[in-house]
Amino acid sequence: MTPSRKPAVAVMAKVPGAAAVKSRLHPALGAALATRLYECFLRDRLDALAAVDGIDRVIAFTPEEAAAAVAELAPQSFTLVAQRGSDLGARLDNLLTDLLVAGHPAAIAIDSDSPTLPMTYVSRAVGVLTSGETDAVVGPCDDGGYYLIGSRRPCAELFTSMPWSTERVLRLTLERAHRSGLRMHVLPAWFDIDTEADLYRLQRETAGQHTGPLRTIALVRELSAAGVLAQH
Repeated sequence: MTPSRKPAVAVMAKVPGAAAVKSRLHPALGAALATRLYECFLRDRLDALAAVDGIDRVIAFTPEEAAAAVAELAPQSFTLVAQRGSDLGARLDNLLTDLLVAGHPAAIAIDSDSPTLPMTYVSRAVGVLTSGETDAVVGPCDDGGYYLIGSRRPCAELFTSMPWSTERVLRLTLERAHRSGLRMHVLPAWFDIDTEADLYRLQRETAGQHTGPLRTIALVRELSAAGVLAQH
């Protein structure tokens, strides 16, 4: 990756069809529909991020052997980087550290399963990091995790031995940042789609909507019309 003066924003992505996705939605949707839904999430996220100015865009994908598949769905403005590490913490730490070492003044990782997330939050994260007013930034999820994390320097302490996929992740991240003397900016909370309840929330909040994650909205409406999702 060539050095850049722009902050880097990387989408953490599992390649649909090459990795199991949205396993907690399999009881409600089945594996095939859950994979199709996640692909909508991912494509909508990439399209939304492509419209954000002033950044270098990255897809951090897994598994590594699916590079050709991710290249087919990636917009041209994205650099592709294989995730590396034994768990999510190692993969996040390696990704952000590599981007900073490559010359980016700030590095941010965002998820690929909060399809309605406003890109203004991403722009705000970029702004607070590049202004120098904060060392790190985090975007909380309603379930106790986060949809975004970024920093201006490597921060391995935020990722090591973290109880991933629990409601403790955000709290422990903030506690570790405080102990390390990091100035942490906290963005507004948002929600990701992990469970059937999350999916029904997405259905309610996108009802009648004609802008935003259009692939996701179309599929949710298709599932509603087919009776896969009851009207809530």
